[in-house]
Amino acid sequence: MYFIDRYDAARQLARHLEKYKLESDVILAVPCGSVPVGYYLAKHFDFPLILLMSKRIGHPRNKEFAIGTVDLENSFIEERYGVPESYIREETMRIRKELNNRYKIFMGNRDHIDISDKTVIVVDDGIATGRTMLSTITMLRKKHPKKIVVAVPVSTKYAARRIKNEVDEFVCMNIPVSFLGVGNFYKKFAQITDREVITLMEELHLRYLST
Repeated sequence: MYFIDRYDAARQLARHLEKYKLESDVILAVPCGSVPVGYYLAKHFDFPLILLMSKRIGHPRNKEFAIGTVDLENSFIEERYGVPESYIREETMRIRKELNNRYKIFMGNRDHIDISDKTVIVVDDGIATGRTMLSTITMLRKKHPKKIVVAVPVSTKYAARRIKNEVDEFVCMNIPVSFLGVGNFYKKFAQITDREVITLMEELHLRYLST
């Protein structure tokens, strides 16, 4: 299965989420790549879209290898791999400062939305290893949502199996035998810029004010 772009993937994904349209739900998306998916679903279901400001803590010898995740309030270390506590502490502070600055760029002074007792639908444009998503799920549990649903167009078999065990529902349209990267399942997979994220969030905010 291939998708034209992230909006096409979101359109297809919406059909698998119709049962949630009458619940008190929120859509969560990590800037920047998953925001178009979240934007379409938020408009389709008339749900608020929350930017899930989180970022992995990379291993000091390989920044692409995640040892944990930081968000605006919490952090989670999956495994230390012998990494010094001082490195984790300094990286956590540095990443959180960066995330706060980016949140202000994207959201301005708009208030945070409380997710306690709500069904949260966490979306992404695809999942490869699933490590960051699993860390994010652990941190979301601390905010006491009613239910956590992860919804993605495509995922590896390995990630899908692990995530299914950690959430209330895992919705994924394509779990291929061979997986060479998320971008290979899209005809158009351009990088999403900060400006695009700001534009989409402003449109949703204006839509909310007009209702």
